[in-house]
Amino acid sequence: MMREKYARGFLLIAALVLAIGAAPGCGGINRLPTFDEQVKAAWSEVLNQYQRRADLIPNLVETVKGYAHQEEKVLTEVTEARSKAFQTQLPADILSNPEKFHQFDQNQGALGSALGRLLALSEKYPDLKSNQNFLALQSQLEGTENRISVARRDYILAVQQYNTYLRTYPGKWIAGWMYPDLKVRETFTVSEQAQQVPQVKF
Repeated sequence: MMREKYARGFLLIAALVLAIGAAPGCGGINRLPTFDEQVKAAWSEVLNQYQRRADLIPNLVETVKGYAHQEEKVLTEVTEARSKAFQTQLPADILSNPEKFHQFDQNQGALGSALGRLLALSEKYPDLKSNQNFLALQSQLEGTENRISVARRDYILAVQQYNTYLRTYPGKWIAGWMYPDLKVRETFTVSEQAQQVPQVKF
């Protein structure tokens, strides 16, 4: 009798989950993991673009050093900011760890600021400003900064979609029953204006 009661209860819950998953407009059981994968893919693209920027920095520093070796402070700032931005391996839970996520974001912001100061040096050194290698690196860096802005925007949108579904019904129910390990993801909190590429005239 008791076993039959539990079996009916289990079947009722299973039927309810299936009904919610299949109901039009409810999104289905697979929507949450789909959104989670979109967040992970968008985050990977953010990291790819940050790595692309980091890979350009050593050549840029060497080029500037050849013309403005006396600007040791700025060159050191860029090198140290790059090292700090990539010195530690990111924790596996970075997307749901507010402290680590925002620390990573601040380190990348500091690197971007240091790069802006490095590029501004060309105003003081006309030979550097006209150097073909510097111009090519500057162009690649500007393109990368644009890609970073796009990747960050795409990540923000993916997280918004995921977090909204995770925190509203029926997504909240589905997460509780089917995906209890999924957590709210962190996102960038800087203003859109701060994300724009600094306008440095050369």
